Amino acid sequence: MNTFVTHLESAIDGTAFPPGHVYNVHKDRPLWVRYDLNQVRKAITPSSFQERSPSLWRYRELLPLPFDVEPVTLGEGMTPLLPCRRLGRALGLANLSIKDESQLPTGSFKSRGMTAAVSMAQHLGLKRLAIPTAGNAGGALAAYAARAGMEAFVFMPRDTPVINQFEAYLAGARVFLVNGLINDCGRIVREGTAKMGWFDMSTLKEPYRLEGKKTMGLEIAEQTNYRLPDVILYPTGGGTGLIGMWKAFQELRELAWLRTERLPRLVSCQSDGCAPIVRAFAKGERFAEMFPNAHTVASGLRVPAAVGDFMMLDAIRASSGTAVAGREERIVHWMREAFRLEGISVCPETAVCLDCLENLRQTGVVRPDEDIIVFNTGAVQKYPETVKLSLPELDKNQPIDYAGLAT
Repeated sequence: MNTFVTHLESAIDGTAFPPGHVYNVHKDRPLWVRYDLNQVRKAITPSSFQERSPSLWRYRELLPLPFDVEPVTLGEGMTPLLPCRRLGRALGLANLSIKDESQLPTGSFKSRGMTAAVSMAQHLGLKRLAIPTAGNAGGALAAYAARAGMEAFVFMPRDTPVINQFEAYLAGARVFLVNGLINDCGRIVREGTAKMGWFDMSTLKEPYRLEGKKTMGLEIAEQTNYRLPDVILYPTGGGTGLIGMWKAFQELRELAWLRTERLPRLVSCQSDGCAPIVRAFAKGERFAEMFPNAHTVASGLRVPAAVGDFMMLDAIRASSGTAVAGREERIVHWMREAFRLEGISVCPETAVCLDCLENLRQTGVVRPDEDIIVFNTGAVQKYPETVKLSLPELDKNQPIDYAGLAT
């Protein structure tokens, strides 16, 4: 057997599709990849993963790429789960950890989705890929397309962080800046598909990025000895990470590998400058309206409308979780606090999570003794425009007041 994939399934109405073909969406909504988990259970046990190299691809039985096909990889390893005692004390928490995705090959969690998606694209015979991006996804696609020898077209808002522009360009992609938001970039990709012959790699508009992101949940299970934390806070723009983790937990439960009946409460964290999921959750709605005048320095969260909105909201509610908006004006504060207290360079999106966590702790939604994991989805070094500095300067020709340096 070359894969345990049985079929693909529409997330909106359950329509089944045979594997091994090129798909985008059904009725403009995403597709799930489904596996024969009974056969997976017969083939491996959790200890099987520990005997393999610490790569994302050690989970081959729960990934869509056939076993005899080499993945397009840049060496995606297991990212560390770092205890944060000082930051935890500052927030009134005894058991806070950060899952640091910034250590992946392209500096963000987007490496996970793109290694899976580009591997499947190459396997299915695609040659030209296109993506709308708020930043990190474009650079990741460009890198993995370069690794695979494929063409990549990247469309990003013109105020996307400059590092993201550089990395996509340097990786050989055709990069275009758009005077709009990510949904405007998405329209350009969609309308150009027939004319340009590219495949649309937009978030959740192909089935396999989700499977790569799912490995975040598989890793957490492995790192917690299959007991899982009480709460997971995740910065959600397009939401593939949150949706993917919930899918992973459902599959692990069906495999009977979990050592707890309780699954983590998922918290969708957004900026108050762009919070469509938070608004929909508060209203009890399954689908989110377009968020007007979307703005945030956390570029990955500047997604005013997400094709997987209902999948996010379903997962949040099924987990007894919540959706919270962090304060835009506190982003830089939390970036510095995490770095200052723990030495972990968190991105603006993760800083939003920390502001949300402070809110949840103060309101009693999160208890001080609970096990909490916050995802750091990217490295702070990729956001040079976020922090404006005015540092003191010293004149080498003047006497130095050393006593005054510490004040």
